[in-house]
Amino acid sequence: MGAKTKFVSKLGVIAATLGSAVGLGTVWRFPNEVQDNGGSVFLLAYMLCVLLMGIPVMLAEFSLGRGSGSDSIGAFRKLSPSRRWWIVGVVAVTASYLILSFYIVVSGWTLEYLWMSVTGELYEGAGGVDSAARFASVMDDSLQSGWRPVFWTFLMIFLNIFILRRSVEKGIEKMSNLLMPLLFVILVVFCCISLSLPNAMEGVEFFLKPDFSKLDGNVLINAVGQAFFSLSLGMGILVTYASYYPETTKLGRTSFVVSGLVFVVALLMGLTIFPAVKSFGITGETEGTALIFITLPEIFQQMGGTQVWSALFFFLLVVAALTSTVSLAEVPIAFLSGIFGWSRKKSCYAVLLPIFPLSAICSLSLGPWSHIRLFGLTIFDALDYFTSNIMLPLVAISVCIYVGHILPKSFLNNEMTNHGAVRSRIAPVVLFAIRYIAPLLVAAVFVNKIIEMAG
Repeated sequence: MGAKTKFVSKLGVIAATLGSAVGLGTVWRFPNEVQDNGGSVFLLAYMLCVLLMGIPVMLAEFSLGRGSGSDSIGAFRKLSPSRRWWIVGVVAVTASYLILSFYIVVSGWTLEYLWMSVTGELYEGAGGVDSAARFASVMDDSLQSGWRPVFWTFLMIFLNIFILRRSVEKGIEKMSNLLMPLLFVILVVFCCISLSLPNAMEGVEFFLKPDFSKLDGNVLINAVGQAFFSLSLGMGILVTYASYYPETTKLGRTSFVVSGLVFVVALLMGLTIFPAVKSFGITGETEGTALIFITLPEIFQQMGGTQVWSALFFFLLVVAALTSTVSLAEVPIAFLSGIFGWSRKKSCYAVLLPIFPLSAICSLSLGPWSHIRLFGLTIFDALDYFTSNIMLPLVAISVCIYVGHILPKSFLNNEMTNHGAVRSRIAPVVLFAIRYIAPLLVAAVFVNKIIEMAG
């Protein structure tokens, strides 16, 4: 094998890493978490959790990836060849693959809705007091048909193959450099339009008004959980992407920039959704998939240029979905390329062709196969719950223990200072957070989810 490929620009580093973090969950989860947990009170709690937990864990994963120059499993094998810490990498790679299997299904929905927006099919027969029910029936009909969501899932897999079969520079980096700035432009346009609507400020107040009566342990747990999931921690993505970082990349600065931009995207999305909801008097769901596929089409229906705005918004979602699925697929692709010496093309096919039947099962479990249950959940929901609440927190805690207590203290410092080439005053603080604060915060979320599951 030749020399390991790298990202070639600072923009590529930021755009690719940001693309892995800004996904569909940022669109439908973060705004609702803010609104439900005390508005700006939650924002402050979230930012604190990002500083105390999110950035330290991110830097721990960055240091593993660039310090080893290897994939999520290879990093542990290279840094501790005589010990079994590589099992942590196995869990991370497995989690990313399982998440990809159901996440790419939802990503396929965004493609279908983009197509229906462009053709006008989404809004045929819409109108009147039952418009929300009509949009709900569109989604239900698609799921129950079985073949439609499977077809769009296949198309999303094809797009991933088209990007990932190329080199890191010509595939992931080129895609990210093009799509992430475009995502920001579209989002800013939507935000400006939403804030210019009548009664928009009522929506802003509804979204951000501080409610200190909600400040309790649950808000803090939710803030930790949001910080954890919004930064792609525990999936092996950050380790894998960091292995493509040039030696001159400043890890500390990268972590702060990416975390800050994730926050900006989520905030802009909230300032887009809630003013529009209030302005048009929409009473439908404002969270989860219902927000995206039922409530927002109802809003677009009441706007002038319905098809244009709907198509533009679902294109934005396709961008967010594509950059996320690409990053999830890259984790096992990098592993196969590293351990077997396979070409990217061969590794890409080995990962993404088998994902189709697994994704088809996940898709059908929401429709014709919804009667099949695992622990009372559909196959789709069971995979989501197990990976998000069990596997990812365990990986993150293990990474903190490994970087904070097993590796020499000099390891993190060397990576954050580029082996003495730059100064990093926060390295000792970050190491302390990795060793003590971050694992405790992640463990709190993990235990809380276990208690919820047991209850």
